[in-house]
Amino acid sequence: MALIVNRPKLSLAERCYLPAIFSGLVITWNHLKRAIFNKGIVTMQYPEQKWDANLPDWYRGAPTLVADEHGKDRCVACQLCEFICPPRAITIKPMEIPSEDKWKKVEKRPDEFDIDMARCIYCGLCEEVCPEQAIFLRKDYSITGLSRADMVHDKKTLYKLGGVRTGLVFKWNELK
Repeated sequence: MALIVNRPKLSLAERCYLPAIFSGLVITWNHLKRAIFNKGIVTMQYPEQKWDANLPDWYRGAPTLVADEHGKDRCVACQLCEFICPPRAITIKPMEIPSEDKWKKVEKRPDEFDIDMARCIYCGLCEEVCPEQAIFLRKDYSITGLSRADMVHDKKTLYKLGGVRTGLVFKWNELK
């Protein structure tokens, strides 16, 4: 059985889309007045002007690795971030710490740690799952490269971008 829908009768102006065209012209006229009389900035000039000062506290940017104040890796190569990463952007190759090393109780450290920024969706799951606070999200939204290989950040690049974080690092805690 067919259902009949009664449509409202449109006036001649509505059938010619005149009210919609007129309201669009009003919006355009208001933008033009603001631009001419400097009543508000309509467009941000990107390379010269950036949103860095206006980013909210909850902004999730690009992930990076951090070292502690002694220059040691915070990462213990547990690979939790690699397993939880939805687009599989993180790749870790762990290596064992030699038995004569002072920190042999940690057992592993990353030999290679790569994050493919072209695949990363900036979800922040890697930062949340890291038990050693080795991954942090920096407030950076402008990550560029000339090729796909430039978008893969290795361990050295990640430590350079991440810098040093002070505070308790669980794996170096003598009481643990």
